Amino acid sequence: MNHPPHPSRRTFLKMVGGAVLGMPAIIPSRVLGQAAPSKQISLGFIGLGAQGMNYNLKLFLNEPDARVVAVCDAYRSRAEKAARLVDERQGTRGCKVYGDFRRLLEDPSIDAVVISTPDHWHVPMCLMALEAGKDVFCEKPTLCIDEGRDLVAAVAKHNAVFQAGIEDRSLVHFHKMVEWVKNGAVGTLRRVEVTLPQGHAHPKEAPCAPPEDLDWNLWLGPAAYHEYTPRRTHMWHWRYISDYSKGALLDIGTHLADTAQLGVNAPGVCPVAVEGTGHIPVDCESDVPSTFDLTYRYANDVEMTVKSAGRPGWDPKCCSLRFEGDAGWIQRMSFDGGIEASDPQILRQRYTPETSKHWPLPPSEHRNFLDCVTSRKKTTYPAIDLHHMSTMLHMGIIAINVGRKLRWDLETERFDDASANAMLGRPAPRDWSAQT
Repeated sequence: MNHPPHPSRRTFLKMVGGAVLGMPAIIPSRVLGQAAPSKQISLGFIGLGAQGMNYNLKLFLNEPDARVVAVCDAYRSRAEKAARLVDERQGTRGCKVYGDFRRLLEDPSIDAVVISTPDHWHVPMCLMALEAGKDVFCEKPTLCIDEGRDLVAAVAKHNAVFQAGIEDRSLVHFHKMVEWVKNGAVGTLRRVEVTLPQGHAHPKEAPCAPPEDLDWNLWLGPAAYHEYTPRRTHMWHWRYISDYSKGALLDIGTHLADTAQLGVNAPGVCPVAVEGTGHIPVDCESDVPSTFDLTYRYANDVEMTVKSAGRPGWDPKCCSLRFEGDAGWIQRMSFDGGIEASDPQILRQRYTPETSKHWPLPPSEHRNFLDCVTSRKKTTYPAIDLHHMSTMLHMGIIAINVGRKLRWDLETERFDDASANAMLGRPAPRDWSAQT
C-alpha cells in the first residue's frame, strides 16, 4: 500500500510545537511509534554505484528510524533504479530523484546525506553538505592529506555529526585483535605486518561519447577534465587513476591499516617516518602504485610494514594482519579467516568494559550514525580518524613517488622534504560548476 510522504523530522517537531502552544491536538497513534516522523531521520543519497546502492542504501533501509527521501547519481538510470527500490522497501511513493547533488543539498526535508562517490568527490561534497546544514555519512578515503584536515575543521565549525563508511571497527575479529594488543596479551608491541592485494594496471582506452544518461561534467567535478573513456567510471578502474583515487593502498588498505594503527596506539596516531618502494605503471591509464613495499615508524618505536602480494583486485586471501610483541603474536592471515596466536591462551583472554583499554565493540557504522544524529555524540569513525588513517596511507604513496625516506611532523602535518610537501594537496580544482 502506498502512503503519502511524511514531513521531515524537523518539520514534525515544529508542527507539534505549534499545537502545544495553540489548541490541543489529537495526534494519530502512527506518529508516536517507531515510525513517528519525530523519531525518523530523513536521508539523501549521493552516489548509487555498487557501494552506494548494494551496501549503504540497502543497509540504511533496514533501519526503522531511517527514511530515505531522495537519491542522486551522475548516472540518471542508477538514481531512478535506487528510487524504485526505496519506494518498494518503504511502501511509499515519490522518492525524489536529483540529477545534480546541489539540488539535493538544498532540500530542506533532508536531515543527513550519505555520500558514496569516487574518492575525488568525498571531501568537496562533504564540505558543501556541511555548509548546507546536513550531517554526513561518507565513504573513505580522502584524496589527499590536506583536505582531510579541511574536513575535520568543517565538521567542528558546523557542530555536525560525521561518520566515515568503514565497517572494520564493528567486526569482531578486528576488534578482538586490537583489544588483545592494547591490553598487553602479546607483551609490548614491536612490529605490525599488513599484506594487501596488488593494484591494477589498466591500459589506455580511446575516448568516446559518454552515455546519454551520464552527466560527465558532474562525474568529473573538481578533477582535471578528461574525455570520457568506456571503463573510466567503473569501480575497479577509476580507483587506479590518481585524479580520482590512489589505488589499492588507499582502497583495500584502509580496511587493515586502520585496525593496525589502532593496535599501534602511538602518540599523535600517525607514523613519524616512512620509506619504501613501489611500481607505478608506465604508459597506462592507471598511474598509481600497483605494487608497494613500505615501512613505517611510529613515535612509540613500533614498526609497521605494508606490502602487496598475490593478484590485482579484491582477494580476501591476500589481506593479512599480524601483531608481534615481545611476549607473542596474533594474526589473521585472510580477511575472512580466523585468528591465530603464538599461544592459544591469548585467544581465551577476556576483558570487561571496566578493565579493557579498548572501547566495547560498536554497532555497525550505519546504526551508529543514526544513533549519533539523534544523540549528537561522536561516531565510531569521526572525521579526525578518517584523516589520520588516510594520512598514513597517503604518506606511503608520497614516499614511493619521491623515492626516499620521509620524516613526518605530527604537529605541523608536514614532511622534512619540499618535494613531498608539494604532494600534500590536490591540483587546483576545475571550474565544473559553471558547466552544469
